[in-house]
Amino acid sequence: MQDVTPQFLQTLTTSHSMVTNVRAMYSGATTLADLRITDGSVTVDRGSKVRRSLSLTVSDPRRLPWGPLDPLAVYGQKLIVSRGIRYAGGATEMVPLGTFRINEPQGDTLLGPVTLTGQSSECYVIDDKFMAPTTTRGYSNCVDAIEYLIRHSLPNAAIVNKTAGARNPSCAVVTWDANTDRWDAVQQVALAMQAEVYVDALDRFVIADVPQVLTSRVVWDIAEGEGGTLMSASRQMSRTAVYNGVVASGENAAANVAPVSAVVYDTDPTSPTRWSGPFGHVPKFISSALWVSVGACQAAANFALFDATAPNISTSVEAVPNPALEGGDCIRISYSGKKELFIVQSVTTPLTAEGSASLVLRGGKEEDA
Repeated sequence: MQDVTPQFLQTLTTSHSMVTNVRAMYSGATTLADLRITDGSVTVDRGSKVRRSLSLTVSDPRRLPWGPLDPLAVYGQKLIVSRGIRYAGGATEMVPLGTFRINEPQGDTLLGPVTLTGQSSECYVIDDKFMAPTTTRGYSNCVDAIEYLIRHSLPNAAIVNKTAGARNPSCAVVTWDANTDRWDAVQQVALAMQAEVYVDALDRFVIADVPQVLTSRVVWDIAEGEGGTLMSASRQMSRTAVYNGVVASGENAAANVAPVSAVVYDTDPTSPTRWSGPFGHVPKFISSALWVSVGACQAAANFALFDATAPNISTSVEAVPNPALEGGDCIRISYSGKKELFIVQSVTTPLTAEGSASLVLRGGKEEDA
């Protein structure tokens, strides 16, 4: 969760006045300091290649772009979005929701409204496919390779390594063909170091450990009843995408090494997904050219097994919006006489006073008393 004051979090649980700001920029200069909107939302989704997405509605048809330098045109124009609280004394506390490249403005030329969509900065790397075969040769560490791949597209990109101990393990030599996805390559290197990469609300590329509900710190409570922020909740359990074995393999001709592999099983006798138990045999296969030893495959398989055996319990929640929440945050839900811990898989925050935040939560674990 983003840094906010205790007053901010306390005020969210009471009646309060919310404020938003949408600022348009082009080539480093502000073109609109406060774009007036009638509707909109920001979605943060861990399951999407582009983690942050924006949708906006502007009533004024004069904002419909006609020329390439208009504030809402699509030639590198950006919107910087924030939502916050105006306190009783008039002071405001704002929380950034992201920086978004404008993609698709459209609307009625006479009556409006103008609607548009935007995406966070992963989109620049996705668009910039390899024009020639590209290799990690010369970049011996994973973080160095990630920085090289991103900064080819965005030379001034801010890149932050937030993994535990700022890990930067060695990186095997791998080559990607022309016309393949540069962002997929970034994610492959991150996976090799058992991490994930995404763009945060401050427009930084963050390399982070994959969140685990068992070990993450709880950052926010959503509860039903008086003083709570829960409005509604629904729950679904599925065996889809639940596995009890992982086969990890690596084959890398560029490194001149023989194919390697490793297999791990869920062997916990108390686990409902234990191998050869009532759940059956459900193996998951993963591979990477960056795994060039049996040890690397073993580590990757062990790492993947934890997530593979996690219960596929999806809880959808409508709650009072907390713009400081991020994908991957661990939160506590108190409802139906139970307290459960979840990882935020996605959260959609409205940019108007009407409506609630929509959260999709994964990895439910009943909290010990």
